[in-house]
Amino acid sequence: MTEGHNLTINGDRLWDSLMEMAKIGATEKGGNCRLALTDLDREGRDLFVRWCEEAGCTIRVDKMGNIFARRPGRNDDLPPVMTGSHLDTQPTGGRFDGVYGVLAGLEVVRSLNDMNIETEHPIEVAVWTNEEGSRFAPSMISSAVFAGVYDLDYGLACADADGKTIGEELERIGYAGPDEVGNREIKAFFETHIEQGPILENEDITIGVVTGAQGQKWYELDIQGQESHAGPTPMPVRKDALLAAARVVELVNQVGLAHAPDGCATVGMLNVHPNSRNVIPGHVFMTIDFRHPDPTQLATMDQTMRGAVAEIAERSQVEIELKQIMDLEPLPFDEACVASVQKAADDLSFSSRRIVSGAGHDACNIARVAPTSMIFIPCIDGISHNEVEDAKPEWIHAGGNVLLRAMLERAN
Repeated sequence: MTEGHNLTINGDRLWDSLMEMAKIGATEKGGNCRLALTDLDREGRDLFVRWCEEAGCTIRVDKMGNIFARRPGRNDDLPPVMTGSHLDTQPTGGRFDGVYGVLAGLEVVRSLNDMNIETEHPIEVAVWTNEEGSRFAPSMISSAVFAGVYDLDYGLACADADGKTIGEELERIGYAGPDEVGNREIKAFFETHIEQGPILENEDITIGVVTGAQGQKWYELDIQGQESHAGPTPMPVRKDALLAAARVVELVNQVGLAHAPDGCATVGMLNVHPNSRNVIPGHVFMTIDFRHPDPTQLATMDQTMRGAVAEIAERSQVEIELKQIMDLEPLPFDEACVASVQKAADDLSFSSRRIVSGAGHDACNIARVAPTSMIFIPCIDGISHNEVEDAKPEWIHAGGNVLLRAMLERAN
């Protein structure tokens, strides 16, 4: 058994693995585009599976395409200590969002092998399907099915803009697994991730000990007006769907500002039909994303928006159908798992602070069914969901070492 002060991952190997994975779906600006269940996603999954098998892991895949790579424990009947994240990216994503949490887990397995360390509980590394939600909405769908938030039929039926479903695409790329979803006990779950915000870097702190996550509400709006010629149609009688959408955009921004600094409100998607320069838009599809760590404030944001959208519809002479597609309550993580992360950071003499995640992560769903926490490292300028997303190798190494120690504490 390796002495505690010598417990360390191979940071160079982890960095090299990240750079090798980043070649799959590489973009001109140095980022990544591996949308969920595309051929590029399949290539990334295949590479991960090959690396895990070379490290001696057994591979299981469930019906939502979630992958579980297992390193056996002394008592392999015990529930595993699990880590993981996702391999899919945004259309203009970076090299670290999600994939760092997957490959840090793989590096834990590889390093345990190098040090000939046997754990009492098995160790598992998970890849969750469609975390980003950029191709199939809602986001984090497969970990949500795992946790019982949605049923399997709903998850498999989620479709992209071309009508292709998750179930069909899993079959196409060969990752429609046989295992039932969620039919496994977990001793503890840890997810390592870049912060995706500026706090850690601005405060010159290496490790974010994540105590929980903000609540989130996602909405889709269909605005139906009337297409008409841009020249002969008088202004007072127009039913301009885009004008109504613009008013909703302004409303959403006002709601976010009214609940700053903790509240966030975003319109991230706007599709205009027929999108012709001399036609008054007759239809708009748009999305709204609300976030806040306080459930009462989040509910107020929801109520304010709903009332104002109804007024905008009447004022703009259009019909607006509002559908809520995700509702995540603010979530505290398990105190014992948080303490394991804190202890690991302290033992390694890393600067650290408690932090609440502003983004949604698969860990937020797994926390519903297993003790869970997260480990954040800084990212340069706090930028993520962007091709210029970046992190320093020393941060990558530090987060992996905290993960190793936190998992070992729980696995023994």
